[in-house]
Amino acid sequence: MSVNKEIKKVTTHTLQKMKAGGEKISMLTAYDFSFAKIFDQAGIDIILVGDSASNVMAGHETTLPITLDQMIYHAQSVVRGINRCLVVVDLPFGSYQSNSQIALASAIRIMKETGGHSIKLEGGEEVLDSVSKIVSAGIPVMGHLGLTPQSIYKFGTYTVRAKEADEAAKLKKDALLLQEAGAFAIVLEKIPAALAKEVSESLHIPTIGIGAGNNCDGQVLVMHDMLGINTEFKPRFLRQYLNIQEQVDNAVKKYIADVKSKDFPNEQEQY
Repeated sequence: MSVNKEIKKVTTHTLQKMKAGGEKISMLTAYDFSFAKIFDQAGIDIILVGDSASNVMAGHETTLPITLDQMIYHAQSVVRGINRCLVVVDLPFGSYQSNSQIALASAIRIMKETGGHSIKLEGGEEVLDSVSKIVSAGIPVMGHLGLTPQSIYKFGTYTVRAKEADEAAKLKKDALLLQEAGAFAIVLEKIPAALAKEVSESLHIPTIGIGAGNNCDGQVLVMHDMLGINTEFKPRFLRQYLNIQEQVDNAVKKYIADVKSKDFPNEQEQY
């Protein structure tokens, strides 16, 4: 019997049991009530209210412009749609980097105003003070290492991270430091699969991979990518499960044609 099937509510403790039992963790992003409801009913373990909303919902080039207020709005919408899964909410750029008091205040606002279950922030050693403070306040924290999109201007590119020995060593160290500071899980984004395997085996908390191979304890994808709502983004790690863009395009063209030809509404579709 999988842990997943037994439980009525996914918690950080559930994820720990899943890692211990070798059961993989499934995670997807969502940003609104309707999709959150579908994903939750389908049995997803975790919904991430990602700052990727900045890209896929608001049309920005990076994740940097989205505000804490906007993240709270998206998280409120998601939480209204779920019964079972764990909801993780991203702390957006600027809401935690300057100091740990601001980070704690941002995390508290998310928990109080959204009903979400935990927060996620990017970085290792440099955010440890914030992680410790937030965890001490009773708020679960998910870490994020490897390609950290909020630092895109520092990296200058979205290529694979930690291929060099020194960056890989820092990532391994950061993962252990985050675990020590009380993080309940860590996202590993776009790093070599062998490194992700090593990190996952060195930790007792779960790792969630995106472009980090199949030895992480779980996987996450952005819903717009895996459902084919956005089809321009085609990295190697993405498996597209639907092509919604094509289906919606066909449906809208059919609707337009039916309206223009006076086929819609027909006799049966009026009062």
